[in-house]
Amino acid sequence: MNDIALRADELVAELMAKPWGQVSLSVYETGRLVTIAPWLVGQRERVAYLLREQREDGSWGAPDGYGLVPSLSATEALLTAADRGDGDPVVLMPAARAGLASLRRVLEDAPELPDTPAIELIVPHLVSLINEHGHAEPLPLPAGMDTGRLGKIRLLLESGGEPPPKVLHVLEVAGAAAAGRGAVRPTPIGTVGASPAATAAWLDTLSPPDSADSARRHLEAVAKRYGGPVPVGLPITVFERGWVLSWLVRAGVPVEVPPEMIADLRAAIGPDGTPAGAGLPPDADTTSVALYALALVGMPCEPESLRTFDTGAHFCTWQGEDGFSVSVNAHVLDALGQYARARPGAAGAYEPVMTRVARWLGSRQRADGSWHDRWHASPYYATLACVLALGEFGGPAYADAVRAARDWVLATQREDGSWGRWTGMPEETAYAMQALLLSGPAPDERCERAAVRGYDFLTRADELSDYPPLWHDKDLYTPTAIVRAAVLAARYVTRMHTEGNFRRKNGT
Repeated sequence: MNDIALRADELVAELMAKPWGQVSLSVYETGRLVTIAPWLVGQRERVAYLLREQREDGSWGAPDGYGLVPSLSATEALLTAADRGDGDPVVLMPAARAGLASLRRVLEDAPELPDTPAIELIVPHLVSLINEHGHAEPLPLPAGMDTGRLGKIRLLLESGGEPPPKVLHVLEVAGAAAAGRGAVRPTPIGTVGASPAATAAWLDTLSPPDSADSARRHLEAVAKRYGGPVPVGLPITVFERGWVLSWLVRAGVPVEVPPEMIADLRAAIGPDGTPAGAGLPPDADTTSVALYALALVGMPCEPESLRTFDTGAHFCTWQGEDGFSVSVNAHVLDALGQYARARPGAAGAYEPVMTRVARWLGSRQRADGSWHDRWHASPYYATLACVLALGEFGGPAYADAVRAARDWVLATQREDGSWGRWTGMPEETAYAMQALLLSGPAPDERCERAAVRGYDFLTRADELSDYPPLWHDKDLYTPTAIVRAAVLAARYVTRMHTEGNFRRKNGT
């Protein structure tokens, strides 16, 4: 238990030392920089990274349609690098041809594509770029996808119009229309849309800008930090801090939270909410989790800014969102519920909204007891979010929903004690363990036994230096510090619930 608490303190200290956040590398984003910014430091390392990440079948990325976006980006980048001489064509072209072959197999019999951000813009843009190289028969677009929305964005930029804030994160899809447009400006730290690819696209393509330019210096800092390859989104300051504190404090992990972190988190919440990081629009998810974390550490803040995202039926992630997210609404319920708990006098103003959100979440539970979500590839993430919110703030009416979710978790545990969509993973195992033990009706012996098996799996996997990507952005990514916090929280909760079993097992 002391070791878990020590690791938690070290993790929180890292958040202060690395304020931009800790994010895994992205094949998609790195491929875009290979094409857009060959002048940027680390070009050879980016090309080498793409070659290293290619799978035996010629593709990149995860199964179930998640490989399409990274495979398109990497293939197009290798074709560009070979044509431009950014490496040995004898090495680059076979890898590019293998990528083309894998893409043709997927696109000619396309699976149902995942609901990742801007996929309807990214795929047409990259298919067009690949076809312009002329190295093979033109690739088709997936069924139901066209260039209509992409064309409208380009026309808007070319006319000097200001794009919707969420478009800035994928500004690179606008091609030449993105370069230096006056309606788009970098943030004070130099990023456009919290995206290396979007920032590079805004800077212009092949001619290096003045070295004093803040956007170029930002790109250089990101590329140097990661040794050439880059993540899909940076910075993620508020997002990372909110989630890390929520995981740890909710689980009861004793952790020392720096007063500066609390003050910064509070200052980030404006009248329209807070973004995940500089360059992104405010969103209900980050706003909710930041509000919840602040209430947990004794700094409750009026959640009035969340009304910006209330559609009347549910809460949207941001204005103009296509679709909806159960995890966002679960986090809204957390934020409102924790504030009402901290400020009982204000509870009456939020109870009707909480009741509505809880009812909406309950209606989205699947027949097997799980929930699925648009911001994460794993159903264990969405299921945990809903179990925690409904179990703690939904009231007794949702006890059966929590039990049904736990039954699903129990039924899907793997032989080695892990859980996972594609294979047993520490991150998903941590979510499953918390769903069994944390919040809602008291867990029974089945839940405790399964959680102990999960704990043993996490102990065996403890030497992992990173975690496979499962979070949705332009391609899948891992917010490393957040996942580490979830794993620590799961281990701590399991030890707290089953300390007697652990003592008997170890003869103490």
